[in-house]
Amino acid sequence: MGILTVGTQALQANLLALQVAGNNIANVNTPGYSKQQVILNAVQGQYSGNGYVGKGVSVETVTRSYDAFLTRQATMSGSVAAGDTLRADYLKQIGSIFQGGPQGLGAAINDMMNAFSDVASTPTDMTARTVLLTRVEEAARRMRTEPLGLNDLLTGVKQSLKDKVNDVNSLAQNIADVNDQVARALGTGQSPNDLLDRRDHLIANLNKLVQTTQLPASDGTIGVFVGGSQSLVLGKSAAKMVITGDEYDDVQKSKIAIVRNGEITNMDETTMGGGELVALLKVQNTDMNEARNLLGRITAAVTTTLNQQHRLGVDLNGKPGGDLLTPIKSTKDNVLVPRSPLNAGTNAVAGSLNITMSVPSNLAPSDYEIRFSAAATAATPGTGTIQRLTDGKLTNFAFTPGMAPARGTFTFQTDTDPATGPFTGTTVDGLSLDADPTTDPGLGARFLLKPFATLAGNVGREFSNPTALAVGNPLAATLTPTNKGALAVSSLLAKTVASTATTPIQDFKVQFTTSAAGTFYDIIDSNAPVPPVVAGQPYTSGQAINYTPAGAPGFTLTLTGAPANGDTLTVKQNAYATLSGGNATAMMNLRDQVMFDGASLSDGYAGLISQIGIRSQSASYSAEVSSSISINAEKSRAGIAGVNLDEEAAKLLQYQQAYQASAKMIQISQSIFDTLLNGMG
Repeated sequence: MGILTVGTQALQANLLALQVAGNNIANVNTPGYSKQQVILNAVQGQYSGNGYVGKGVSVETVTRSYDAFLTRQATMSGSVAAGDTLRADYLKQIGSIFQGGPQGLGAAINDMMNAFSDVASTPTDMTARTVLLTRVEEAARRMRTEPLGLNDLLTGVKQSLKDKVNDVNSLAQNIADVNDQVARALGTGQSPNDLLDRRDHLIANLNKLVQTTQLPASDGTIGVFVGGSQSLVLGKSAAKMVITGDEYDDVQKSKIAIVRNGEITNMDETTMGGGELVALLKVQNTDMNEARNLLGRITAAVTTTLNQQHRLGVDLNGKPGGDLLTPIKSTKDNVLVPRSPLNAGTNAVAGSLNITMSVPSNLAPSDYEIRFSAAATAATPGTGTIQRLTDGKLTNFAFTPGMAPARGTFTFQTDTDPATGPFTGTTVDGLSLDADPTTDPGLGARFLLKPFATLAGNVGREFSNPTALAVGNPLAATLTPTNKGALAVSSLLAKTVASTATTPIQDFKVQFTTSAAGTFYDIIDSNAPVPPVVAGQPYTSGQAINYTPAGAPGFTLTLTGAPANGDTLTVKQNAYATLSGGNATAMMNLRDQVMFDGASLSDGYAGLISQIGIRSQSASYSAEVSSSISINAEKSRAGIAGVNLDEEAAKLLQYQQAYQASAKMIQISQSIFDTLLNGMG
């Protein structure tokens, strides 16, 4: 009977081994499947007078080929690769919105600036004026169009965020369900390999959405945590992930929160690691926001600079120029207040806030957070900080609000020394801020300032009548005929507002003296010649002479050449301003003015494309690197857990032969038993 038992056990064991090998072959293409193998043990031998005699084989268990380190490494690298790849794809879409070439905004701005040259040459030509206005409208239209592309992309990102969050919640619930099944299956004393594979596969898919940390429990379940410490799955229960607004309820930004047992815990995206969900948050909250600010800065700089210069000219009707493009009007709508009721002084923005682009060349494409650290009193001003969010740079300010009962205007200013006198306002990165609050901001009050986010969508041409183009120069410079030097007028521009017939510019004489010490000039007011309004200033050929008299328009005069002692020239109102194209020349010259981080106004859009392109290129490179790492990590994991068909085919032959031998053993045992029975009969 011993040989029959041994043969039967061997037959069953090899049959099970054949079944496991066949199962491996069947699942060679199943995602997440780990190769399984039968663990065989020899049955304890029985003692006889001739030694221990073996009693066959037994099946201990069926295990899966699994390496915890390689699996964890493949999962984490897959999470980073998925996030990097998705972000790189979206940055390419953002880059496609900002077109280069003749169809881009940069070309439209340059065409507009170049159109001033024809008007400068023939200032009374209505055709040239009409063409210029057409170029102005085209530039404004393209400024308005590009935010529409960003808005469409934002809609897609928000929908993708919702879909990804739903996928996260579905996977988390599935992991919790498998946890429950694993815990019950382990009660049998054997490892539920297929359930463990399924759970690992679910966790890997979850990590493609959001990077997680897994902690095993004593009952065989696995806890899944996001953001370092926030539990998404604990045992057989799963929390919910939801999309919320940020603390300022900025419609252009989103945050992620975890809901567990009715409590909402907000997540910091900087701690959430990799994954497609985190990539979408970064695209929406950072990449798209910076793209809006870059476009808004160009819009603010171009419109402000052109309007400032246009207002210095005279139109065909002899009137001072107005705004050429829609003036920038940033009010309290550009300020967001935290939702928290603990934010003191939030009613301070219920009045009005005005933001002036006072120095367009200093504008930085950023949002700002304003914090009031000390409230104002009747005796001392309040203090606070303005933080530039792109790099964290802080600017201190002081403010003096109108005290109760009559609220008045307060202005921000960087000098916090109350001994300096009245506050006149501050300039932060070219922005001047002032407000007329309904209440005084209190200690801890804070606001988010978004000066550029919506500017581009509101730009338009201010007028369509070509006669309203103020391209005439209200000033004229006349050299005295008796001059003996080689003095020449290079340019003359009004410095403040153009004069009108009712408020003429008085005459100013510029007089030169030369000596061994050098060449100097005086500026003499024709209405009050003594003393000179400017005396003894050194003269340098090609260097501008700036003068702004009190209560009258000023001028910027650039001369070349060397004057002789006693040479003079007169700056006065241009009697033929309507026939002049001097202001058109000045506006055309603005294209070469340094404006954007060292780049000229005409190159500003190219700089924008370059910055977005660099960001996109960097993201693409990161995606290539992380994808390569992920592929190698998955290869290493598959080298242990994957099914090798050649190996399984060899095992099939091995187990088949063992099975056939076991069957032969049973056949021989049966023959021996029959012979024994026949002999006894």
